[in-house]
This record gives sequence, C-alpha cells and structure tokens, in this order.
Amino acid sequence: MSTLRTATALAVALSLAGCMVGPDYKKAPPASEPTPEFKETSDSVFRPALPRDTIDRGPWWSVYGDPTLDRLMAQVDVSNQTLKQNEAAYRQAVALIRQTQSQLYPTLGYTGGAVQRSVGSGTSTTGTSSGSVGNSVGQFSVGGSLNWEIDVWGSIRRTIESDAAAAQASAGTLAAARLSAQSSLAANYFSLRVSDRRRRLLEESVAAYARSLQIVNNQAAAGTVSRLDQMQAQTIYEQTRAQLVAEGVTRAQFEHAIAALIGKTPAEVSIAPEPLPQTVPTIDAGIPSALLERRPDIASAERNMAAANAQIGIAVAAYYPSITLGGSINFANTMLNSLFTIASSVWSVGPQLAGTLIDGGARGAQVEGARANYDKTVATYRQTVLTAFQQVEDGLVQQRLLEQQEKVQVAAVAAAREAERLSLNQYQAGTIPYTTVVTSQTSALNAEQNLLNVRLTRFTTSATLVTALGGGWRAQDLPVPATTPSSDPVSAAKPAVPKWRSWLPF
Repeated sequence: MSTLRTATALAVALSLAGCMVGPDYKKAPPASEPTPEFKETSDSVFRPALPRDTIDRGPWWSVYGDPTLDRLMAQVDVSNQTLKQNEAAYRQAVALIRQTQSQLYPTLGYTGGAVQRSVGSGTSTTGTSSGSVGNSVGQFSVGGSLNWEIDVWGSIRRTIESDAAAAQASAGTLAAARLSAQSSLAANYFSLRVSDRRRRLLEESVAAYARSLQIVNNQAAAGTVSRLDQMQAQTIYEQTRAQLVAEGVTRAQFEHAIAALIGKTPAEVSIAPEPLPQTVPTIDAGIPSALLERRPDIASAERNMAAANAQIGIAVAAYYPSITLGGSINFANTMLNSLFTIASSVWSVGPQLAGTLIDGGARGAQVEGARANYDKTVATYRQTVLTAFQQVEDGLVQQRLLEQQEKVQVAAVAAAREAERLSLNQYQAGTIPYTTVVTSQTSALNAEQNLLNVRLTRFTTSATLVTALGGGWRAQDLPVPATTPSSDPVSAAKPAVPKWRSWLPF
C-alpha cells in the first residue's frame, strides 16, 4: 500500500502544482471606443415625451399600455418553440461543463463474474482446481480499476474554461432570441392594429364612394352627366372594395404570424379588432458605453472570444505529454469464501506517460488554427458592437424624424379631405368634371393610408429601438453556470482546484 500512497501523492502534487499553458483571457476592446453620447441625441434637441419611458425596461412592452399586447407577450416565454430550442441548447452547454469537469477526477471501474466450468476427461491438476471425468468447478472473480489523467498542463481546465464561456454565450444567445421574438411580436401586433384601422378607413371610403356613385347615377338618369362619369365613379368604388378584401387577407396573415410567435396554431388564436395605442412612446437611449453591457448579442460575442481563447491553451497543451495514473486489483478463486484474500489477488499501480514525437506539424497547425479562430471571434465581436451602434443611431433618427413626418402628414390628410369635399360640391354644381372628384378622392384615401403607414413605422421603430438597446437585459444578468466557481459574468470562468484530500486514503 505504500507504493499506492506514493503514486497517489505524486499525482496530487503534480495536479495541484500544474500550470495552464496558453494565453490567459483578456477582453479585447471594441474597434473604437464609444463616444460620450450618441450622434443623434447630441446633434438634436430631444426630450422624452413620456416620463414613464425612462423606467427600467424589464417588460418593456408595458410602455404601450395595451393589455392585449401584455397578454400575448406573456406567452412568448412559455410557448415559443425557437426559445425552447435555445433554452435546451443552454442546458446542453451547462451539462457539457459538468461532463468535462468529471475528467479532473479519477475514473473507478469494477468487474465481477461467476463461471461454472467443466474439468474435461481424465484427471486434471492444472489451474486452481482438480477433478475427474464429468466434474465441474466454479470460478469467482472480482476486480477494480482506477484511471486518472493528471491535468499537469491545464488542458482539462482550459476545456472547462472554454465550455463555461460557451455556456454563457449560449445564455446570451437565448436572451437575444427572446428579445427578437418579443420585438417581432410587437411589430406584428402593431401591423395588425394598423390593418384594423385601415379596414375601417376602407369601409368608410367604400360607403362614401357608394354615395358619390348614387349621386352620379341620379344625374345620369336626369341626363345631366355622361356615362363616362358613371364608369369613373363605379371604378373607384369597386377598386376600394377590392382593397378592403385584400386588407382582410393581410390582417389574417399578421394574426397567423402572432400565433406562431406564441407557439400556437392559427386556429387557436383570434384577436378582436381594437384601436392602436393613443401615443407612441419615446425611448431614451442612455449613453453609448452602457450599450456594450446591455445587448445580449454583444455579451454572447464576447463570451465566444473567451471560449476561443481557451481553445488556444488546449491546442498548446497537446505539445506536452499526458500523465495518467492507472491502477487495478483483481481477485479470483474457486471458493467464494476465500475470494478476498491476499493469495487470490493480483494488483498493479503506477503512472504512465504518453506523448507524440513527430506528427508532421499537426499540433502546430492546430495551434495556428485556434489562434485564427480567436481572431475571427474578435472581429465578430467588434462588428457586433459596430452594428449595435448603427442600429441605435438608425432608431434614434427615425424616432425623431418620424414624429415630424407624422405632423406634416396629418396636415396633408386635412388638406386632401377638404379638397375632396370641395370637388364633390363643385361637381354637383356642374362647374368641374368628375375626373377632378376621382383625383381628389384618390388623393385623400392615399393620404390617410400614408398617415397610417407613418404611424405604424413609429410604433415598430420604438419596438426596434428597444431591441437595439438590449431591452431590459443587462450583462450582469448573464448566468454563470452553477458548476463553475466564477462570480464574474464577464471574465472567463476558471474552475477551482478539487479538494482531493477529502477522500484520499492518507
């Protein structure tokens, strides 16, 4: 047993004193340092229109004050299948950490068996038994084995470090997918509400054009207008009816898209027509530096850098030999009550060294490939940051200018409706042709629809801007897998040294 203790003590000493080869992770800076404030907010006089929009955006959709939207959003986490896929991927990544951590500990195996064997003809004195013709003898055996790879060069610990960072990246991907699903639901919901309003507009227009058609028909019957006026009035009436039918198809498609986002079939979802929220919330962007900690896709890209950095250490560790402590003990006897005796045992214990002398440059290529992969993740991280700033700036300029555009479009609608009223009056007085009425009616309807489109863009822009700003998510929300000891969600997780002496036999 002294030999076993010596070998085990040597393995523990090597493990505790072992180093981790390869570079330690240091977070790469973005391609350029963020400015103190966003370009759009610094170049314009901009103040939030609603004080409540500066609240912490947890359930960020609550700023719209729409109970139906709140109810639908609550179902995204529960039933959205894309989120379930990402959540399962995160759990798989966490399980991989535990699987890799198990390699830090010895693997203990066992064997056992009982065999009844015939002796054969004549007299036999071979082996551990003797017998005569027709006799049989029982053979009992029990064995155990130990296999322990000593992580001298830190290959296993680097693998755990990589797996932990990959799990955190998976958590960031899950958060980004959740935010994307919420944003898509909001966009489809607002599109559906605008479709409701457009249908009402078209219904009102069809009714108005029906009245105009009746006026023209009456005048045609009296012989004061030509049949051409009748056909023009009939044409705009039928075209508007066709638009009304097409709008029904569009609304149904938005409803079906909402059903898919909340994990239900279209037959299970029916949303009653309701008006749009009265006001479009103005989103406060905060400061650019906060964006780096607030976007889950940025956090995920940064964690992928950490995982790729650890892979370099794993590749470098392949240059060094692996050291394994192996041991086994086996007991065999024909008598069960004498099985566990010294005379029945055969045991062995000792370290083993294995390495590669010549590999044709394979290990060098692996290290080079790992470094190239790390450089790729750095570029991906920096591009993700640049894209995030672009999306925020786009959202801010849209938020500001669309509000101005809506005010101008409201004035255009008022002018078009007045022109429509005047043209119809003048036509009835016989001072203008009906083509002028058709033109004014078409212009008024188009102006109303353009106003709805601008308002829809304002709502979807606000939701998109929340997404670009990371919603209510923060980098500190990135979960550290429970199997890793690191409490810092941004730096690479490093496993603690196992407490070997709690179970060693000395």
